[in-house]
Amino acid sequence: MLGSENSPLVVLLASVLKPIDDTRMYGKFAATLLGRPHTQIHVAGRGPAGSPPPGKTGRLHQHRIFDGPRLSLGRLAAQWRYWRLLCQLSPAMVVVHAPELLPLTLLWQRLGRERKFLYDIRENYALNISTQRVYRGLARRLLAAGLRWVETRAACRAAGLILAEASYADELPFLSTLPAPPVVILENKYQPAPEEALPAKPRELPPFAEPLRLLYSGTISELNGVWEAIAFAEQLRVAWPGGVLLTVVGFCQQPALLRQLQEKVAQRAQWLTLLGGSELVPHARIVAEITRSHLGLLPYRPHPSTEHCRPTKLFEYLAHGLPIISSLNPLWEALLHQYDAGQPLNFAQPVNGPALVAQLRRSIFYPAGVPTDVLWASEGKKLWLLLDSAI
Repeated sequence: MLGSENSPLVVLLASVLKPIDDTRMYGKFAATLLGRPHTQIHVAGRGPAGSPPPGKTGRLHQHRIFDGPRLSLGRLAAQWRYWRLLCQLSPAMVVVHAPELLPLTLLWQRLGRERKFLYDIRENYALNISTQRVYRGLARRLLAAGLRWVETRAACRAAGLILAEASYADELPFLSTLPAPPVVILENKYQPAPEEALPAKPRELPPFAEPLRLLYSGTISELNGVWEAIAFAEQLRVAWPGGVLLTVVGFCQQPALLRQLQEKVAQRAQWLTLLGGSELVPHARIVAEITRSHLGLLPYRPHPSTEHCRPTKLFEYLAHGLPIISSLNPLWEALLHQYDAGQPLNFAQPVNGPALVAQLRRSIFYPAGVPTDVLWASEGKKLWLLLDSAI
């Protein structure tokens, strides 16, 4: 039995890669696990520790183990804080959401009895390091090889593995070559906030005389197509009589790119808006922008690290009935076709604005209504089943 009134189940969720209110670790995992009584949830991550949400006082605790730039000495201090937290809490289960916390997690497990952890694989990290050119030369190869080695050791000793993408089952070599623990796929489907009411009907395009609101949300990067989003909006403006407004909302980890983007926004302030950029944007603000937009953009550039992934924002747009224009990707196109949610587009080619506008005006988006199978509830049930079997 998982936890009782006299013996609460203590679960630690830990990451240093995302802010403490990360929608997967905090909004999804923590919210799901708090659905059962007598469960104490400790969330350790970035950002300031704060008070638990209303109604969760006493059962949800936040711990700041890292706060600062990604490449800083603060990441070393985060390791010490994480280790101290492990020793203080003695959790019944640790859910590791960041690979750099795996070495200390493995050490902690080795030094005690009946210590268990789950590893949530949110990205194919070794592939990202090898292909995204954040690191150079020998450092890139060593980091990718070292990370894969640590992940392989963790796969042998974890009570279970969680995959954020179904494609990882084929991409990660240690899943097929090792006597692996239970593997569960928990996709990044949408989890509404407790006070959020999802729309009853899909978002409609505005009359011709009103502005068409476009949205680019999430991580701001060249790979994720921020420049393509701006170019698309600029070309569409001449074809929509009421004009086009583009909002870019999210966090940019690259200072040079952010400066270029800010300059672009200053030059096109009449129709281009940047929210966030240098600072984290609360998820509620992103949701607010989704609800006031008419088209959601997924203008990702083709790349091995995203080719087989379905971004969180795709599920966010679908859950709110927001029509979507996405890059050419079979996985995304399948969802667009399933719900009649939008259309794919080659963002690398010039846009035929009048033809696209005519096609958008003819389209009936989400004819069966706002989909519900893109919500996190089904994934949450699988999370509890995994925890039940692992404890």
